[in-house]
Parts: sequence; structure tokens; C-alpha cells
Amino acid sequence: MTTAATIPRKPYLTIRPSKGWVPVNFRDIWLFRDLLTSLGIRDTKLRYRQTALGAAWVVIQPLMAAGLVTMVFSGVAHITTGDDKVPYFIFALAGQLAWIAFNSTLSKTAQCLVANAALVSKVYFPRLVLPLSTIYSTLVDFSVAMVVMLILLPIYHIPYTWHLLLLPVWFLLLMALSMGLGLYSAALSVTYRDVNYVMPILIQLLMYAAPIVYPLAKAHALVRRFILYNPLTGLVEGFRWSLLGGSDVTRGMIAYSVSGSLLIFVAGAYAFRRMEKKFADII
Repeated sequence: MTTAATIPRKPYLTIRPSKGWVPVNFRDIWLFRDLLTSLGIRDTKLRYRQTALGAAWVVIQPLMAAGLVTMVFSGVAHITTGDDKVPYFIFALAGQLAWIAFNSTLSKTAQCLVANAALVSKVYFPRLVLPLSTIYSTLVDFSVAMVVMLILLPIYHIPYTWHLLLLPVWFLLLMALSMGLGLYSAALSVTYRDVNYVMPILIQLLMYAAPIVYPLAKAHALVRRFILYNPLTGLVEGFRWSLLGGSDVTRGMIAYSVSGSLLIFVAGAYAFRRMEKKFADII
């Protein structure tokens, strides 16, 4: 007679090697959605723990950066925005909001595997959960800073337009670009720890290779051609256009930036997936 105790139970989860060309397994991400949420909340809380000003740094950081840039580029170098209706401070602040969202995600994603080495080597879960969890804190910071930006717009006599509805689109594209670069960097950093030293330098180069703190029209013709090869350029110009109106953005620039960002995300996710099986052994 067969009893319930002798009937073999099916395993709750069977771990198999990944196959195919799909860069992201959305089913696995959905199954571990609770872990994804928990890691995102943990990173957000740890970010401002034991700080005197706490979450106020979300607002202070872009304002200080925009103020410093305004002092140097506008006050010293006498660079203007090319639009009399847009003061340089609000122009720089719009660029800083886009840059901080991109930079924050890229920096945290590139270091997420090494920073959680104990978790990666001891517990099974889709490794893509770690980089995706970094978006949670970026979204919180961006949302708070954006509220301040929307308050400042009428103070500087800049009207609200329907272009503001496109801000979530620019944000998602910025996340796709930064996540694609971050996934590839994170996978490489498991084997080559030099990546952690190189990334800050490359991030600084990316900042000046995009019109974050200066108008695209002010760049020399040869330099402008180089800047336009950067997919971040079209996203920053589109982001600024949604907030402030007039911009140097063109349809060709947007098409190039959108396709480039999506391509980089897919390539980064696929590279991450291909190297994922070796993380626990090497890290």
C-alpha cells in the first residue's frame, strides 16, 4: 500500500542552465519579485542611513551641482543657453537631473555583484535581480528631485507644456542605456576588478561627451560631431526639451539615441546572461 509519505514530491524549483538568445528571462524575475523589491528598499534605506541630512541630499545634490556649474560655465566662461527665456541655472539643473539618474544607475549596477559577493556565492536567485534592484533607489531620488524642478519652472517663468508627458519615456531610455552599460561592467568586474577603478574615469568622460553642462550649439563643429555619436546626447536633449521647451534636438538624433540605447541594453543583458553561470565560482 502506498502512503502519502512514500510518494516522491516534485522539487519546488529546478535549476537548469540558460539556453537560447533571450537576454532577459522575465519569468524568473517575476518569481523572485519579492527579493527584487526587498533589495531595492534595502539599498534605498542604506543610502542615507547615518547621515545628518538624510533624504534631503536627494534635493541638495542636483541643486549644488547646478549652482557650481552655473558659477563656472556661466559666471567665469560666460557660456549662455542661447535662449533668453531660460536662465543658465535651470538649464544646468535639467541636465543634472538626467545625468544623476543615468550616473547613479550605471555606478550602482557596475558594482552590484562584487558588493553582494556573499549573496551571489551562497544563494541561488536570478543574478539579474541585483542590478535591477538598483533602479528602485534611482526612481525614488529622481521623483523627489523632479518635484523640486517642477516647482522651480513657474518661478523662472517657464510654462508647463504637454512635453512633460514624455519625461517618463526619457527616464526609461536613460535607464535602458545605463543598465546596458552597467550589466556588461558588472559581469566584467567579477573577473577583472580593474573595472571598478576604470568606471569612475569613463563616467566622467561620458559626462563631458554629452551636453549636460553646456548647450550643444556652443560646441565646435568637429567636437559636436563627436558628441552626437554618444547615445546619451539625444536623451539629454530630449529630456531638457520636455522640461524647458526650445532645444537642439532633432528627429534623427532621437532615433539614433533610442535605437542605440535599446541595442546597448540588449547587448549588455545578453553578455550578463552568458557570463552569469561563472559568477558564483569566480567571485
